[in-house]
Amino acid sequence: MGFVFIVTLYSMKVINKILEFFNHNFTIGESISFSPRSILIVVLVFIVTSFLLKLLRKIIYRTLSNDAKIKFRSVFSFINYFIYIIVILITFQNIGVNVTAIFAASAALLVGVGLALQTFIQDIISGIFILVDQSVHVGDIIEVEGQVGKVENIKLRTTRAVTRENKVLIIPNHKFLISTLFNWTENGVITKESVSVGVAYHSNINKVTELLLNMAKTNNKILENPKPFVIFDDFGDSALHFQLFFAVKSSFESNIIKSEIRYSIFETFKNEGVEIPFPQRTISFLNPPKALQ
Repeated sequence: MGFVFIVTLYSMKVINKILEFFNHNFTIGESISFSPRSILIVVLVFIVTSFLLKLLRKIIYRTLSNDAKIKFRSVFSFINYFIYIIVILITFQNIGVNVTAIFAASAALLVGVGLALQTFIQDIISGIFILVDQSVHVGDIIEVEGQVGKVENIKLRTTRAVTRENKVLIIPNHKFLISTLFNWTENGVITKESVSVGVAYHSNINKVTELLLNMAKTNNKILENPKPFVIFDDFGDSALHFQLFFAVKSSFESNIIKSEIRYSIFETFKNEGVEIPFPQRTISFLNPPKALQ
């Protein structure tokens, strides 16, 4: 019994020494102090944080397609950096670093950096919204601020599209939040287009309608279903306005198809005697000069 008591007493002394060591504060300068216990807590926090982030990534990846996984890698990288920064700040506070004093000393610098990165952060947040909302996909034909392009790549900060002139259009992602976005292929690859034309008031409107429909039927790039149709749009100052509506499968080339229809309208109306008027003005003099009398 005496031996057991001595061993127990010795073990308690060793444990107390270990606890004293882990609770002992080491000081560096006047503002930094830490203990081995705080270091162990910091290491444990980083391990748990890393494990939870990996677990969260696996759970989310299960619901994503292979293409979406590639897009979300940059999103998760940004989230990881943000969370680790928070963990680092908490860690510094736990080991005795006065984080508040550091922020106060660098407040002006942080304000300047924040203003400089304002647009950058907007682009990143917008990129996350695009990826989550799925409002734009690779292969979509979009129109932003009058620019039309086919989306080739969606990144966290920018979206790249190729225009009809084969130019690369680099769009900052925040443009999708502050500008009106037209997604031509959101409802499918088929889009409806129209061409307008004006004819003289003495024209046979039934003949005009028939000629326009025949032009649409003879163009092999225009779909038969849905069928093309003509609208008598308005009575203009010097012309009767008509619109020819039709559907195309390749909306990216719709400007070429509409150009072909306009060529056809000009030639057909010229051959059929249908006048396409242009504005004319008549000037009347109340007191004409003697030379004109």
